[in-house]
Amino acid sequence: MKLMIICYNEAIDDEVIELLEQAGVEGYTKWTKVQGKGKTSGPHLITAIWPKANNALFTVLPEKNAYDIFDRIRKLKSRVTKEGLKAFMWEVEDIT
Repeated sequence: MKLMIICYNEAIDDEVIELLEQAGVEGYTKWTKVQGKGKTSGPHLITAIWPKANNALFTVLPEKNAYDIFDRIRKLKSRVTKEGLKAFMWEVEDIT
């Protein structure tokens, strides 16, 4: 099993959720109005100077599905080049 965390500009929330739904993801946890700064996107700090925000979500998936979704995220990232989008994966040892 894999744990995938996806961090992205809140402006592309619909695209990310649609991607997960099309891939058959049945469950995830999402945080909204997450603050951060990336290498290629400006700060998203929800302030008067840096008003944008990010969303982050995580999901646990079978390894085969996780790599399919990772590939879909790469394709989405190539289409939304002006918006921040990152995905990270880790091994999951156990789920109760």
